[in-house]
Amino acid sequence: MKQRTIARAVEGVGIGLHKGMPVHLRLEPLDAGSGIVFYREDEGVSISLHPDFVVDTQMATVIGKDGVNISTIEHFLSALYAYGIDNLRVVLNDGEMPIMDGSAASFCMLLNEAGIAEQPAGKEIIRIKKEVVVREGEKYVALKPSKRAYFDFAIRFDHPVIAEQRRNFIFSKKAFTEEIARARTFGFLKEVQYLRSRNLALGGSLENAIVLDDTKVLNPEGLRFEDEFVRHKILDAMGDMKLLGRPIFGAYESFAGSHDLNHRLTLALMANPEAYEVITLRVDESREFAKSFA
Repeated sequence: MKQRTIARAVEGVGIGLHKGMPVHLRLEPLDAGSGIVFYREDEGVSISLHPDFVVDTQMATVIGKDGVNISTIEHFLSALYAYGIDNLRVVLNDGEMPIMDGSAASFCMLLNEAGIAEQPAGKEIIRIKKEVVVREGEKYVALKPSKRAYFDFAIRFDHPVIAEQRRNFIFSKKAFTEEIARARTFGFLKEVQYLRSRNLALGGSLENAIVLDDTKVLNPEGLRFEDEFVRHKILDAMGDMKLLGRPIFGAYESFAGSHDLNHRLTLALMANPEAYEVITLRVDESREFAKSFA
């Protein structure tokens, strides 16, 4: 397997979830070994993608440096994970990624437009050797050794539309684009009203999120999948695991996980050198793993 960037620069415009203002996004190729680098052109600050730069996880994954932040990066990062992008410059003119339709589908379209370019350097991955778990009451997130890369997520909400949902997603780019990428973020009407009272979620609407009242989905078109809620949780988890900078050869499992627990999981993994190794796969191994990104 080889490292990947995009074949050519592409750009787009979308609304920021919290400020409700247009955000200009430009993706540019980077050389092998550069990693994912966000650049706030309005502030002149670059922020490398790394768990140490996560500054907030309350409502989204937010990275920051020198007092300059970029929020709601997880949907975009899930697309980078699925497409196997290792090196990329992400240029923004504001402090949040555009929310698009609340899923990763628009970012997949942008990457398709850019095309994928393989680079001469070998692709590094993180092989999970020992289980790492982070718990908070009954909630937990975990990374475990596995011969297949998959995400197993379960949720439980006291709401008639969601109730209990579980999905085991065996990772591949094709499966991601068909089963996960279109799953939208979701929230409850009473939460939206509270956030707007604090001048947050000003860009949120039925066009970019599933909104529920106490009994039903308010979006007139309904759901894209019966279990769209847990599918979106997998999307979020993939984006949060992309903070590690390399694909995971192992299993992610969770019950009621969150951005905060995911961030704590990446820190716990990095703090335990015996739990993982960074490797370039052997030919016989990489051939099968490479098929996941085809």
